[in-house]
Amino acid sequence: MPMKNPPHPGLSILHDCLEPMDMTISEAARRLGISRKQLSKIVNGRAGISADMAIRLDKVFGGGASTWYHLQAAYDLAKEQTSVNRPADGHALNRKIARRKPLSQWLVENAPRGTNLEPPVRDD
Repeated sequence: MPMKNPPHPGLSILHDCLEPMDMTISEAARRLGISRKQLSKIVNGRAGISADMAIRLDKVFGGGASTWYHLQAAYDLAKEQTSVNRPADGHALNRKIARRKPLSQWLVENAPRGTNLEPPVRDD
């Protein structure tokens, strides 16, 4: 079962990698081949882990690139679900969807004058 509110994966880098290895952000950044500022943003939750970064993290700390990447995906998904599931937003979204016209009606109303909207006739 997925975690309801997973932490940002930067915390895992800090608590599971840097602290046990007594490694500074600067040293880890050097080993990862990135700037100290870039790693600091990830560790502090201000930037995410890209596919490229997941591969770099696996090479330096292990754990598997897919694991690092999935930690970020789980965090991003939980964050989006939290923002989408607010009751007020959900009701407003449902009302907005209910007011929408079917695409076919919109096309008829907004097609340039003279546009043939009839389906093509097949010559069999």
